Amino acid sequence: MNIAVMPARGGSKRIPLKNIKLFAGKPIIAWSIEAAKETGLFDRIIVSTDSLEIAEVAKSYGAESPFLRPKELADDFTGTAAVVRHAVEWFCEHVKKPDYVCCIYATAPLIQPFYLKKAYNMLVESQKSFAFSITSFPSCIQRALRLKADMSVEMFYPEHAMTRSQDLEEAFYDAGQFYWGKAEAFLRELPVFAAHSIGVRIPRYLVQDIDTQEDWEVAQYMFEVVKRKGGSNVI
Repeated sequence: MNIAVMPARGGSKRIPLKNIKLFAGKPIIAWSIEAAKETGLFDRIIVSTDSLEIAEVAKSYGAESPFLRPKELADDFTGTAAVVRHAVEWFCEHVKKPDYVCCIYATAPLIQPFYLKKAYNMLVESQKSFAFSITSFPSCIQRALRLKADMSVEMFYPEHAMTRSQDLEEAFYDAGQFYWGKAEAFLRELPVFAAHSIGVRIPRYLVQDIDTQEDWEVAQYMFEVVKRKGGSNVI
């Protein structure tokens, strides 16, 4: 049995009600729910929220919200791992222990079913603990600059000042879309950024973190381009 868990608390500060704010005509969480449904991989799609309003929106798009998240897991300091663990524990107690769990962020409108399915297959075949979305930095991190108080600059890695960019190792970062894992790995709260995890590369044009209003607007522009290119069939 596979389940999806979408953390979606109601107290977002920088973008009020971010998880259900309209994005391209739908509450933003709807895009994550619909992508999860389209994969055909999930027996249940669970939204973990402390908000009745978010719960109702999630249900209207085909997800479930069988519990309200405890207040102690709905503050500004609670990490994703604790929220997912709570949801998996609830499922183990009230239904049965799932085999695989996928944490999907509610504010990932560019998420593609293709990569959710690819990540699942990679995880099962590898027998690792986690498989999660990554993307490449647009520039060489070894050539990064530090901006000092007087506005002067210096290199983080001056030893690479004369190194050709094509000779530098490519670097990646967490794309912040999804985290597939064995249920037991989530229950034990194993770290994701470790050797027992594999990265699933997502193209940069499908990745946009949404924390500020500017991020939101950039994501909308990107979404429109992706939609014209082929929507959920973009790879």
